[in-house]
Amino acid sequence: MDDDYLSVATNTQTTLGSNVVSAKPVHWLANLTLDFSEKDGRSYLAKRQHNGPLVIQKTLYPEGEAICHGIIIHPPGGVAGGDELILNVNLKANSNALLTTPGAGKWYKANGTAASQHLQFELDENSSLEWLPQENILFDGSIVNFSADIKLGMDAKYAGWDILCFGRLAKGESWLTGKLNQKLVIKRAHKTIWQESAHLQANDRFFQSSIGLGGNVVSASFVIAAGAVPAELFAQCQQLEIDNASDSKAKFGVSALPEVFSARYIGMSAQSARHYFERLWQILRPWYANRSAARPRIWST
Repeated sequence: MDDDYLSVATNTQTTLGSNVVSAKPVHWLANLTLDFSEKDGRSYLAKRQHNGPLVIQKTLYPEGEAICHGIIIHPPGGVAGGDELILNVNLKANSNALLTTPGAGKWYKANGTAASQHLQFELDENSSLEWLPQENILFDGSIVNFSADIKLGMDAKYAGWDILCFGRLAKGESWLTGKLNQKLVIKRAHKTIWQESAHLQANDRFFQSSIGLGGNVVSASFVIAAGAVPAELFAQCQQLEIDNASDSKAKFGVSALPEVFSARYIGMSAQSARHYFERLWQILRPWYANRSAARPRIWST
């Protein structure tokens, strides 16, 4: 990254106590703000500011200078009750960015206190942002608030997915106690074009109901706000199948509105959900971003 393009403001504070031991838990408030701009066809990180343990690695250009890739890192590795993560991303006109994470987000037992993640994305005209994180795993006993507020200028394009795992399937742990509040709002030119919310408790009938998760433990959604999907591409998306034999009972599908494309997945495998979304991404990215899908290398490590 050229130093001429980057201004960095970092706020950290450390307090050392002398022979003092407190039983009060320490909660992390982590805030990361990223501003992307464009100059002579090159998208770049113009400013970053962080407070607490939420940072971005060095920006990358695996697809050329037109789109800037970044990896968002939460160094503690897991989120405990009372922790709060805030990610603000602002894209100036004509800039393009793709953001992802290096691994699954882990949301620990809350001990009665909610943890939260707030996404605030603002895209100026003719910019594009792809938010493609790896899955979030809700440990038994976690209380979690997720919110995403997306503001789009004219001709701005947004693509983002969210993969939730209720419990640690690999460890044989179920999500038996806990709460989840989730909200996504997308606005274009101050007009709401997409809104959804969920308020769940671990013992809700929703998890076993045939009109809910039906006993599955992974719920995922993929939303693209880029206008109407061409009919031939939508037909290709409808024809996709889950090819993971271990997830043969998964339910999945796509829908399209004039402003928003939406895909859903319910099943037993976060990997299967992400693979399904990646195949949709391969079909749709040339339409909304004018470039083929280029898989971030971090997904293979």
